[in-house]
Amino acid sequence: MRKDWIAIASVWLLVAVGASLSIAFLSDKDAIRSFGVLAAGSIALVSLVHLFSSHTNGIVWRLIYAAGGSWAILGLAGLYILLRP
Repeated sequence: MRKDWIAIASVWLLVAVGASLSIAFLSDKDAIRSFGVLAAGSIALVSLVHLFSSHTNGIVWRLIYAAGGSWAILGLAGLYILLRP
């Protein structure tokens, strides 16, 4: 169970880093567009981790937590873009 949370937190960390880099180096419009790629990539990454893991239980809740956390991070990043001067 703990190994699952490490994988989910790693996905969240990658999404947060990707969102930060998008905000820093892209225009606001392009950064918002890149958030969709980051969200899809987070789900794909969790699916790949599941594909190569030895246990099959819990894929649904791992996908839900990874996607939900990623969308929350990207939502906050989007709010930051919209509210900054």
